[in-house]
Amino acid sequence: MEFVITGDGSSTLYHPEVGEHYHSKHGALQESRHVFLETGLAFFLQKEDIKEAAVLEVGFGTGLNFLLTADYAAKAEVAINYCGIEAFPLEEALIFATGYDQFVHADLWHTFTEQYGPALQQKVMVSPQVQLHIAHEKLLNFTSDDKFDVIYFDAFAAIHQPEMWTDEALAKVCSFLKVGGVFVTYAITGNLKRSMKALGFAVEKAPGAPGKREMLRAIKM
Repeated sequence: MEFVITGDGSSTLYHPEVGEHYHSKHGALQESRHVFLETGLAFFLQKEDIKEAAVLEVGFGTGLNFLLTADYAAKAEVAINYCGIEAFPLEEALIFATGYDQFVHADLWHTFTEQYGPALQQKVMVSPQVQLHIAHEKLLNFTSDDKFDVIYFDAFAAIHQPEMWTDEALAKVCSFLKVGGVFVTYAITGNLKRSMKALGFAVEKAPGAPGKREMLRAIKM
């Protein structure tokens, strides 16, 4: 694992075994904010001025999507139940060395670094508004009694991790989404659109983050 500075000055990790970066080389921070926070969670919350939401992330990775979500929740006074699925959690030393502390409130960063380990075992409170659990297991083995309002689908690209983008994998994760819930991912392909439509989603193209013209957002009907 090695850190790489992306186009907006934020860092990401390069995974040599997978052959891919955890975030866009054009800008890790920009991608996370645009794809997941703005096009996903904020879009869902604005529909009816909702003040609580449950978020399921596929690919917790470096924790950037979670941190930005938790920071947003504090400012917007929104309660978030956040679950990240991660089959191969990063070591604490790598998480803490990302430099993402500069993008969120100091208290949030401090609590996150304290609770990252415990969150791999159980739900923890990371702030008064946000609880976190990191499910240390593969997607197809994941179970939960919770239903979610928003899915952040942040697996590695299909060319490197095709098993995460199969009809079976997509059906599995979408089974945890509530009707009216929002599914977002940085990718958009013909196969992905067909799969999501077959699962009963209304699919739309949204503007992509820097480096990508378009991304996918889908609403469960």
